[in-house]
Amino acid sequence: MVINVQRSKLADGHIGRPASASRAVADGGAAQQSSTGRRERRAAETRLRLFRCALQLFSERGFPNVTVEEITKAADVGKGTFFNYFESKDHVLSVMAEIQLGKAAEALAKVADSRHTIQSVLHRLFLRLAEEPGRSPELARTLISSFLASKGVRQLIASNMQKGRKMGAEIVAAGQERGEINPQLKSDTVAMQMMQTIMGTVLFWSLHEGPALKVWMENSFQHFWRAIAVSGEE
Repeated sequence: MVINVQRSKLADGHIGRPASASRAVADGGAAQQSSTGRRERRAAETRLRLFRCALQLFSERGFPNVTVEEITKAADVGKGTFFNYFESKDHVLSVMAEIQLGKAAEALAKVADSRHTIQSVLHRLFLRLAEEPGRSPELARTLISSFLASKGVRQLIASNMQKGRKMGAEIVAAGQERGEINPQLKSDTVAMQMMQTIMGTVLFWSLHEGPALKVWMENSFQHFWRAIAVSGEE
């Protein structure tokens, strides 16, 4: 009977590995995870630094006039490092789209919390989406011109905008279910109009350069909301 018990435990892996060995394995796994986490953080920081430096150069010289070598020099990394993170210079701008998509995803997540009205969620989203291009009128103009000038950039942006439009439509649909947004409107159409409003506001602000983009976005949101809100929700 004792032998049978021991065999059962051996089969289950409970006998034959000292407790200290089990702790060592666990500690080693934790250390490996920690090391992996540090590498991932460093990689993310390097990618973001390349992106920030590229944006600065784009705003100063224009997208077509900046080389990959100039970007890596500004970011203080080797030229080969650039291609560990981006396929080409065009793909640098995909980070902008990723940042904006992250903000849209954050807004969509807030919808699940009934403490947040849909109006407040969309209002915050309008303002947050203006943060990156709103760093300077020059940067906003550079981003817009690069979208127009490069087919590769346009394809990247179009793909990400489609994802953003889908999330926007889900937020609008939730607003309709809660009685905040006119239920007769098509959620996908409203999401597209929201994107047009935001992009158009950034464009006009970049041409006039004043007042602050936040003021422009605030005014645009108020007009947009009045157009989609049910009576009494303005």
